[in-house]
Amino acid sequence: MRNYTTQMDAARKGIITPEMKKVAWDEYRSEEEIRELVAKGQVAICANKNHKCLEPKGVGSMLKTKINVNLGVSRDCKDYDVEMKKVLAAVDMGADAIMDLSSHGNTQPFRRKLVEECPVMLGTVPVYDSVIHYQRDLSELTAKDFIDVIRLHAEDGVDFVTLHCGITRKTIEQIKKHKRKMNIVSRGGSLVFAWMSMTGEENPFYEYYDEILDICREYDVTISLGDACRPGCLADATDVCQIEELVRLGELTKRAWEKDVQVMVEGPGHMSLDQIEANMKVQNSICMGAPFYVLGPLVTDIAPGYDHITSAIGGAIAAASGAAFLCYVTPAEHLALPNLEDVKQGIIASKIAAHAADIAKKVPHAMDRDNAMAEARRTFDWDKQWECAIDPETAKSIREDRSPEFDDTCSMCGKFCAVRSMNKALNGEYIDIL
Repeated sequence: MRNYTTQMDAARKGIITPEMKKVAWDEYRSEEEIRELVAKGQVAICANKNHKCLEPKGVGSMLKTKINVNLGVSRDCKDYDVEMKKVLAAVDMGADAIMDLSSHGNTQPFRRKLVEECPVMLGTVPVYDSVIHYQRDLSELTAKDFIDVIRLHAEDGVDFVTLHCGITRKTIEQIKKHKRKMNIVSRGGSLVFAWMSMTGEENPFYEYYDEILDICREYDVTISLGDACRPGCLADATDVCQIEELVRLGELTKRAWEKDVQVMVEGPGHMSLDQIEANMKVQNSICMGAPFYVLGPLVTDIAPGYDHITSAIGGAIAAASGAAFLCYVTPAEHLALPNLEDVKQGIIASKIAAHAADIAKKVPHAMDRDNAMAEARRTFDWDKQWECAIDPETAKSIREDRSPEFDDTCSMCGKFCAVRSMNKALNGEYIDIL
């Protein structure tokens, strides 16, 4: 029988939970160190008490950088079986979290299936589901309707919910006054903005925040504080709308911690390279070290079809500068619902970014595979190279497609191979080139 409500509550009581033990093992850290970080709010272990098959992981800047994968059906792509295949593939490829962003159909059976079968952290954006669940237009929904859907998701076993609590009626005037190029590009943020504009009421996620915290505390749901005003293009980055919302998210983080509710804070979407590190430092200061969950950031706006690459560039810098959680971006970003191949490309790009950042911030044992790869390349141990590779199937298929005459070379260099020549030279052997 649990004698604590949330992971943070347990940590503050000096209790080391099974989830903390698992995180400590995975991260090569002591159980006490993880407990202290959870107690401070600097590590979040997103673990709804109703998600029984979860293999818990920690999210924090000092831990391995985690990867989130967005999936879910839409009106134009409504096959839940296809989405489930993507989920299973994403888990196999190493995703640490799945966010169900479904915006069409009967969402609850799919969500419950995820909770029953998916071992990674699960997240949702309840404001999307509110319109679908009640089958009513946005303006017809009440504040109570939104809160009830949060409770429904918590009861179903969702580990974290993205809530756009940081925009208020003041934001309406800011957006009108500052005339951003892209206005609000957050889907959830735009829905909250539209609801406030149509009803004349305050943001329900802000106005009834204490009630939401009570729900999250009951089920141990982590709040991911959504950044409704994240920049949707480079020109809008680090503007007054983004920073003013971030200040409010810092206040909301503190209020959540006062009720032992874990928090992650979402960060910018599009941002030039030179602004990323400063943004991570500002967030860390304002939000008191709460794990930062970044959506990219994409470092240029002109690469549709390649935004998994622009995102990986920004994500690597962000994670090396303090971000804890990268939301993957696929080649289909800004264009379409991603297919299975898009999902794969997005995950691989994000994993490369996360791994590069972990090396830079000296996460324990982050370079072990890199060192093993270097040894395998020096000794031409191809099987070991596949074992070390982030995507072994692709690496192996490229070599097999253009196989060399000799196994101790590749088809680019042949006997001109530097590694082959150096091995022979250092062993005192004759170096044959022709």
